[in-house]
Amino acid sequence: MRVVDAFRQTFGGEPAGVWHAPGRVNLIGEHTDYNDGFVLPFAVPWGVTAAVRPREDDTVRLASLQANSEPQVLERIDQAEGWARYAAGVFWVMREEGLPIRGADVMIDGDVPQGAGLSSSAALEVAVAVALDDLYGLGRPKIELARIAQRAENDFVGMPCGIMDQAASVLSKEGHALFLDCRSLASRAVPLDLAAHGLQLLIINTGVHHELADGQYARRRQDCENAAKHLGVASLRDVTDLAAALERLTGDERKRTQHVVTENHRVEALIGLLRAGAVQEIGALLIASHLSLRDQFEVSCAELDVAVEAAVKGGARGARMTGGGFGGSAIALVAEEKADRVREEVLRAYEERGWAAPTIYPASAAAGARKLA
Repeated sequence: MRVVDAFRQTFGGEPAGVWHAPGRVNLIGEHTDYNDGFVLPFAVPWGVTAAVRPREDDTVRLASLQANSEPQVLERIDQAEGWARYAAGVFWVMREEGLPIRGADVMIDGDVPQGAGLSSSAALEVAVAVALDDLYGLGRPKIELARIAQRAENDFVGMPCGIMDQAASVLSKEGHALFLDCRSLASRAVPLDLAAHGLQLLIINTGVHHELADGQYARRRQDCENAAKHLGVASLRDVTDLAAALERLTGDERKRTQHVVTENHRVEALIGLLRAGAVQEIGALLIASHLSLRDQFEVSCAELDVAVEAAVKGGARGARMTGGGFGGSAIALVAEEKADRVREEVLRAYEERGWAAPTIYPASAAAGARKLA
């Protein structure tokens, strides 16, 4: 295992163990998680692997095969820079919460395409969280590890994400999507065997990444919070009469509310179709989700819109952007016999616009975080 070889070369000796946490694709339920709503992600086969060895002092040494740089040696957690902040944040949260965490040597290896909207950051946080939980015998529930990883990103990195990405990385089961109620944190596995229905889910990585840290994501979240306040509800999840709510709102708050409320309904409808075995019928919900994200939540971009439109033109049963938006990836639900045609149509559409070709690959529902060795 190359992460173990890298650990030996960088730190000397053997790691105490190796842990893996996957990235995720969100089938439906976008920007609903921080509104206490519903989401339906699944783990992907790609993720982050961490070889870790505890230390007897409080120093944390972090290195990555992808960083191509010397390890960051942190005598204080707040010294972490760049990618290492996602890993260091987990140490910071656990110490803040009084858990008996000392230092560690950590070597990271990852194959989640960065910037693709497949949540490489959550995979990194979760890999470190499950490793520390095992090494220090903390015995924290899986959803608690997801919360710790989320808090690392919220409070240490400064990205106000919801808990969906981390929960999907921790809780997912192979061959299943994860239905998560982001208020109660109750979850259940929902069978997602597309191949049995002659279907594939293609990920279309646009290769563009319009940085979320420019404040766009945070502004959307603030719009939602402001709308909930004006409506007198704890969160937009609590809106039961959408028409009445929209009459009381204007501008961006009105549009954000319309997306969140209807997206929650789309999650429930899609689960209903899956349970009924009507997998072929979920495509229309994917398209409706994309249009809402494009027009009401305004987090799509030209590259995502073209990917979705071209996939549908090529014969996809449905397609939508996935992830936070402003770039990253789209997903397309396609009949297996039409997969090549859909690929060709998307590639042609990008070529016609003079854009670099996107990367297109099938995704299957993988297992959640676990110890490998």
